[in-house]
Amino acid sequence: MRRLHGRVLTGGAAVTVVIGLFAGVGSTANATAAPATEPANACQLANGIKHVVNIQFDNVHFTRDTPNVPSDLEQMPNLLNFLEANGTVLTNDHDVLVHTATNFLSQLTGLYEDRHSVTQSNSFSYYDAAGNTHPGVSFAYWTAPIFDPSGANADTSYNLNYQADPAANPSGTNVNVPAPWVPYTRAGCDVGNAGMANMVLENTGIDIPTVFGANSPEAAEVAANPVKAAADFVGIAVHCAAASSRCDSGRPDLLPDEPGGYQGYNALYGAAEVQPAIKPSGPITSLSGSVISDAAGNPGFPGFDSMTPDNSLGFAAQMLESGIPVVNAYVSDAHTDHVTNTGDFGPGEQGFEDQLHAYDTAFGAFMSRMAADGINAHNTLFMVTTDEGDHFSGTDPTPAGCTGAPGNYCTYAIRSEVNVNVKGLLVSQFGNNTGFAIHSDPAPAFWVNGNPAPDSDVARTLERQVGALTVANPLTGGTDQLGRFLADPVEEKILHFVGPDAARTPTFTAFSGDDEFVFSGAPNCTSPCVTTPGRFAWNHGTITPDQTTIWVGFAGPGIAVKGTDPTTFADQTDVRPTELALLGLRDDYQVDGRVLVEDLKAGAVPPLLHMPQVQVLGELYKQLEACEGQFALDTLAISTQGINSGSTGDDHVYAATEAQLTLLGNQRDALGAQIRTALLGAAFDNKPVTGAKADALIAQAKALLATAHTLATS
Repeated sequence: MRRLHGRVLTGGAAVTVVIGLFAGVGSTANATAAPATEPANACQLANGIKHVVNIQFDNVHFTRDTPNVPSDLEQMPNLLNFLEANGTVLTNDHDVLVHTATNFLSQLTGLYEDRHSVTQSNSFSYYDAAGNTHPGVSFAYWTAPIFDPSGANADTSYNLNYQADPAANPSGTNVNVPAPWVPYTRAGCDVGNAGMANMVLENTGIDIPTVFGANSPEAAEVAANPVKAAADFVGIAVHCAAASSRCDSGRPDLLPDEPGGYQGYNALYGAAEVQPAIKPSGPITSLSGSVISDAAGNPGFPGFDSMTPDNSLGFAAQMLESGIPVVNAYVSDAHTDHVTNTGDFGPGEQGFEDQLHAYDTAFGAFMSRMAADGINAHNTLFMVTTDEGDHFSGTDPTPAGCTGAPGNYCTYAIRSEVNVNVKGLLVSQFGNNTGFAIHSDPAPAFWVNGNPAPDSDVARTLERQVGALTVANPLTGGTDQLGRFLADPVEEKILHFVGPDAARTPTFTAFSGDDEFVFSGAPNCTSPCVTTPGRFAWNHGTITPDQTTIWVGFAGPGIAVKGTDPTTFADQTDVRPTELALLGLRDDYQVDGRVLVEDLKAGAVPPLLHMPQVQVLGELYKQLEACEGQFALDTLAISTQGINSGSTGDDHVYAATEAQLTLLGNQRDALGAQIRTALLGAAFDNKPVTGAKADALIAQAKALLATAHTLATS
């Protein structure tokens, strides 16, 4: 698979695709069922919350991708109606750049990508001491080192390498990111995970040695039968409270860098360990009653791309019914053909419509089953979101105005991203054969061979030439600029791309249009450098509204029942503090998000958060810090102007722009740290942030935003 578009990596250097069948059955959930009497539980949460259900989709849309075809969520009324009837769906939510692994991790931790180090995903490159580049994969277990599929790790840092102080930006540290299950297990709650990114074993290549040991029986199974080993050990995990007996047969849950220490906790890894603990009677089944198994028939984990709602929520339901109060579940995208694995559907195609109907049926079955178990919006916090937005790349549908209803399905002459061989274009148009590694993406990141300085001739020449490239878009008939926006390490730091492991920082990042997927191929265009090969038709990762605007739904105790909230600007880092504030828990580190108090009931969180000054400060904070906030968009425009300027003999405009952006970035980091501390103090320590202090921070934030905007538009 060319780029880990979904999450199918289960082996070492090899990629294994597993396809599962699904055909959910069930009825619409009773969203207003009366609360049931709950058994005594060591898990202690606030606001009368007894359970937490966190569901993360891969690429599911609230808005329509074509005007006449209902959106993904509109075609899942069992889910959408439940969320809107019992809470609020925020439709002005945003992802963090660039996509999938980064998105999941920022939502789980509340940290921007510079603080958890997965800044380019799902794959990336990194430098060794000699300036040579090496491949990395973002999906690895929480405590694993960089997963280098070549097997020759030149950087042994944690894949999740923690940066405690983003303003200081230290280099060369190797501290593991604090784990998101810790506040729960410390509160006596077991935490179940079905396919949730990096909280489960993601592969057998690096994760089995990390968790079980290189000479373990599990490692021996990988060597003897890697397909079965993936079904047995990948994708499912339970992290247990210290007093819980559920994980007695497991192994120590080792988090050596956890603030405050973390000893005496165990975990279960993989279906081989989890199934006996949550369903001793036999294999775990999907919502429709089928044994969940991989393509070879091995019961257990079916593969990440086969985590349809029927399978994923089957795992989740079994965990909840076994007494696990907190469950995180990943659901694979709905636009990929999960039955034939032949490629992506377009909006309104019959296969897509059928698949969305199956997804909706599965959610109906899940909600009904949970309601029958007494797990409902009266006693359960439900959080449902998607990792990223994406853009359908294809020609106009036929017939015009098709709706996707039976008898009026849509078809497409072409449904394909526009694949662009940037290496071929650079050689053909400029004669530039500079070597580089690339994160192939609509937002391609470049690691230039030798790790040259950002202002070196080799780096600057390549940046200008990428910025000058245009391609004829075969889908629209227009001309697209390949590097619409450009960022080198100064702007990458503002966008939260620069973490503590300097070896991972790209020389520069380009942001293309909605349709382009940029890769490095042959150094010529003898075969066309711009093609529409099909298979992949949903583009994500660049900085356009289609690809960065997402949604998040909350339902349950403490959530205001608004239906939808199209106004509140949020991003993925805000889910974590909102969740923990409602539950009466806290992280042992400072998150980057804020509590989304606009969508919470009075009394559910400290009253300070409802003060007008605090809300204004929170709104300004997001515009300063979010990857799609005003400050980021304005500084990216400034960066692009500077990078496109000058020549080998005269680069004074670029130098001045870099100095200007460095100053703006340092001011943002310092002010953002002050505001973040104030907002989190109000949320978790009941510290006032009103009066003159709040007014001063508000004034500084407005002034800094205005300065950047003036520079970007002048």
